[in-house]
Amino acid sequence: MAKYPNSRGRFQNRNRGPKGLRRNDRIRAPEVRVIGPEGTNLGVMPPKKALALAQKVGLDLIEISPGARPPVCRILDFGKFLYEESKKQKDTKQATTKLKEVKFRIGIDAHDFETKIRRAEGFLYNGNKVKLSLQFRGRENEHPELGIARINQARDELSGVSSPDGEARHVGRQVILILSPLPENKRTLKYNRPEDDFDEHEDEEEHEG
Repeated sequence: MAKYPNSRGRFQNRNRGPKGLRRNDRIRAPEVRVIGPEGTNLGVMPPKKALALAQKVGLDLIEISPGARPPVCRILDFGKFLYEESKKQKDTKQATTKLKEVKFRIGIDAHDFETKIRRAEGFLYNGNKVKLSLQFRGRENEHPELGIARINQARDELSGVSSPDGEARHVGRQVILILSPLPENKRTLKYNRPEDDFDEHEDEEEHEG
């Protein structure tokens, strides 16, 4: 990528705005390729002329591809541009979220139940979804309300880090409930501490989508 010195002859990043992007009079390339607000290629021109075009319509000139020859700039609203970039990053992160499955039994003892809850809490605290499932054995399927009650108990224990996507469902020989993590600033741990190394072991791992 071509670099351009500042007035003191040194290469510095202070000419860059947030996210390392040069904009408006901070663009130092002798010529830039300009893309208009509607995505139209306006051609190659000095940045001073490009900035005048941007200011004429009340927008900013943003250097979006500094490594291109010549660098590519777009005429956009800078605040809106940053918001949309942030949203794209958030959407990408959500697309890679994993669905972790934690399995229960109706007759699970208190210690094992707490171990399962601690694991599920760690998954949710780290931003993953969790699928709570309970498999019926033998004639247990004749009393689905017991399985639903157990899953709802787990749901309540995890309310500090998650919210249910719906109600616990009796499907075939199992009960299922999906939990989604709360916003990061609202997650409160009950069984773990933030500095803990969360148990990454799970009963089963699925990928969303």
